Amino acid sequence: PNAANRAGQMSIATHPCTFSHPSARKNKNGYASAVIANSEFANDGFLRTGNVKVATDALGNAAVLDVYKFLTLEMADGQKLLQHLEEDTELAQNLLNAACGQDGITYQTLKQGFLAMTNPGGSNESITSSKIKQVYFPLADQGEDNAYHQLSVLTASGIVFELRKRLDAMRFGDEIKEARQKRKDNQEHPGYKEIYDLTTIAYGGTKPQNISVLNNQNGGKAHLLMSMPPAIKKRDTYFPRVDFFKQSVRYFYRKHQFQALHELYSRNANNVEVRAERDEYYQLIIDYIIETLWQVRAVASEQYHPPSSYLPAVQIRWLCQSDENSEEEEKDEDKKKSEAWLDEVCLSVARFIFHGYEKILGNDAIKLSDDEMRHMREIVDQNREALR
Repeated sequence: PNAANRAGQMSIATHPCTFSHPSARKNKNGYASAVIANSEFANDGFLRTGNVKVATDALGNAAVLDVYKFLTLEMADGQKLLQHLEEDTELAQNLLNAACGQDGITYQTLKQGFLAMTNPGGSNESITSSKIKQVYFPLADQGEDNAYHQLSVLTASGIVFELRKRLDAMRFGDEIKEARQKRKDNQEHPGYKEIYDLTTIAYGGTKPQNISVLNNQNGGKAHLLMSMPPAIKKRDTYFPRVDFFKQSVRYFYRKHQFQALHELYSRNANNVEVRAERDEYYQLIIDYIIETLWQVRAVASEQYHPPSSYLPAVQIRWLCQSDENSEEEEKDEDKKKSEAWLDEVCLSVARFIFHGYEKILGNDAIKLSDDEMRHMREIVDQNREALR
């Protein structure tokens, strides 16, 4: 009977509010509702209440811990005594009736006293606390304007300490110690698992009993898995989405060659040495394009995504080399038809040189003739195999 009178001083909960703030349990509206989630198991792939078998938690006066232990005793059928009381089983009635018969105490009196631990105050009203994180969820889809559900975000303490239990077993269990010793002695062993970069978090400071029963049993310490974003591989080369000649190659990267060409054009000289030097600068720019081409091809299989690509069909064939393209060219009887795409690529390379000079030199650029453009194309055509 004494235990039944004290039971209401502690609240059984699967999601204690005190993990959000030690003083969240009581406010001007009374005690915050003790949340007991009775979620069913489902093979849905989610880590959630119901899918993990955990111990029930409780919060409140630590002096009532003996009552909590009494109610959570496991009976012969695997159910806790508290469940037997809720279901009015024969076992619960026989047990409590043994304490009746004095001072007018009845089975119902004791039962209601003990069940106060699952519903302190006997109120069906849901009470939250300003110290608990709140989420206002809109209900506009239900035809109500400016209507919200107020959701209080709570901690599933059973899952938190089940994680610690499993991690400690993995780190400090007898089998793990034996495996580590065999590794140290260079002996054969099937192996073991390690989890790195764990963080330990403390609840309740020097008074873990003020948070919850499970927290007190674990010394107020819980483990957190590393929750860092993935390490993204740094890309030096990006596959173009719109145009290779606008996104992958840059006029500015060949600035010194375009400036050197401008000095040659400004000499007004036309001899073998000048023409050879000019063609050498053209070739250096073409080499830069060929080098970039192979860098882009190297990442094509990884970065090319057809649904988000706006590349011209010619550039897709050029940059995404495949065995099918090669076989198609070998089978194609009309050689000119099979290389039409390559002709277009060579023209684009020549245009890159022609317009690059004008872009880099700006107003100082000398107006180039169509003959010079044709000569650039001839130099590019000499590199067809490398561009293929």
